[in-house]
Amino acid sequence: MSAVLPEQLSFRRPTAGDAEEIFALVAARNTAVVGFADYTLDDMIDELAEPGLELGTDAWLVLEGNQPVGYATVFGKGDHRAVDLELVSTDRAAADWLLDQALPRAADLGRAHGHREISVDAGAYRTDEAQRALLAARGFLPGTTFHRMRIDHTASPQAPEIPPGITVRRGALDDATRRVAHAVLNAAFDGQFGFVPRPYDEWAAAHESRSTFDWSQLTLLELDGEPVAFRECTDEFVPDENCSYIGRLAVLPAARGRGLAKFLLRDAFAQDAAAGRTGTILHVDTNNPTPALGLYLSVGMRAVLAIDAWRLVLKTT
Repeated sequence: MSAVLPEQLSFRRPTAGDAEEIFALVAARNTAVVGFADYTLDDMIDELAEPGLELGTDAWLVLEGNQPVGYATVFGKGDHRAVDLELVSTDRAAADWLLDQALPRAADLGRAHGHREISVDAGAYRTDEAQRALLAARGFLPGTTFHRMRIDHTASPQAPEIPPGITVRRGALDDATRRVAHAVLNAAFDGQFGFVPRPYDEWAAAHESRSTFDWSQLTLLELDGEPVAFRECTDEFVPDENCSYIGRLAVLPAARGRGLAKFLLRDAFAQDAAAGRTGTILHVDTNNPTPALGLYLSVGMRAVLAIDAWRLVLKTT
């Protein structure tokens, strides 16, 4: 039976003009769960402006009077084999109603792309018992756990030596370089939890839309003239934590075991410290098929937050 909104609550589609109010909802909810906002107004503005997110069909805002108490979106990437669900609410009735709207819409998106079933993925902080219970009640199962890793730059780390045979290309200021990075990403992340390859134009547009990213923050490594690894950094943790963020670190399977990932990490640390950053942050899937977690620990990073990814396999017909 579908949930019904209580009489004191109402619904409408969110717009870009709602960014401040929705941010306040997200920040309050996160603070209650993990002790800090873990989000910025710029993050919210970027989310509402994400290319491909149709606010008129794929987003919901629940209000009590003029005050948001619930917000949700569904968003598919690439071929939409997986759809991401974002849901924040301070009211359980609103949360149940939002799920009743969001899950059928996620099925619609998957069906429109030719899938008989899709994965719906949602995140929950390990300490967010209410969100975990909400997802479990709807049939979501734990899929994996991501750790937020951090290293603080209390000293000035030296730039690492470039591995033998490696050429470092800093910045992706032209289309050709960006296409190379896109190809390395898709090949390196193939098969990892939640990763859906995106067509180049979609991937590039998503990057262009982000206020915290610049193409100068992308670094490529070539081995004997062939691209084999890349690192993508952003400023999304600068406003609230003065930390650089490594959004992607990818090494092609054939080039692993050469110390390229460790070089890219230490290179980032040196650059971040020189820029006056307090630290460097990244996220790692603790069930990653590569020994990524051990790598990050070996260079001095530590886990500071756990985020569980929950998954629902949803029939579309």
